[in-house]
Amino acid sequence: MTKLTPEILLRAYAVGLFPMAERRDDPTLFWIDPEKRGILPLDGFHVSRRLRRTVRNGPYEVRSDTAFSAVVRACAAPGPKRGDTWINDEIESLYADLHELGRAHSVETWLDGELVGGLYGVSLGAAFFGESMFSLARDASKVALVHLVARLVKADFELLDTQFVTDHLTQFGVVELPRAGYRQLLSSALDRTATFDPELSQSELEAFLQSITQTS
Repeated sequence: MTKLTPEILLRAYAVGLFPMAERRDDPTLFWIDPEKRGILPLDGFHVSRRLRRTVRNGPYEVRSDTAFSAVVRACAAPGPKRGDTWINDEIESLYADLHELGRAHSVETWLDGELVGGLYGVSLGAAFFGESMFSLARDASKVALVHLVARLVKADFELLDTQFVTDHLTQFGVVELPRAGYRQLLSSALDRTATFDPELSQSELEAFLQSITQTS
């Protein structure tokens, strides 16, 4: 693969591609273009009653874009439930550059001053491409996802690309689309402009929670 730059990476996202490494310690990157693509419809987001209570009442503090590099490093670290990861040093560096350009963002979950969960992704047009998440405490990554979707809805984003469908994401309403259908949605989202805002007030969060589907 040609040496990647942030500009090449953004052009790849615009045509539906994203990079992955085989392993954390493997320097080789591959372009991924799944036949089936996971997306989370922003008007079909589901949150359980219990998670809704956790989002409202703590114990977590949620911030955005205050510890981007730490979130990526935590996502890259192997864990007991996922083993090795696909995030190598070049990916860490590339997404740090995108963050400096205002194109990559993190949502972070904090507990007693410690980073215990979060996620990061790329913003382009009115599309947000979720890259990875991690959790070191109960529901920490789920809380971050709720806050991410609240920010995307607030800013009138059109597409949240989750890349793949997992059991973890299915509970929130993620669906799978064939490549052609995904590219149609992507093209529509890239024709519009949305600006990711890391700030979200408590009243905005509450309004969002009241607007979405509650599951048992």
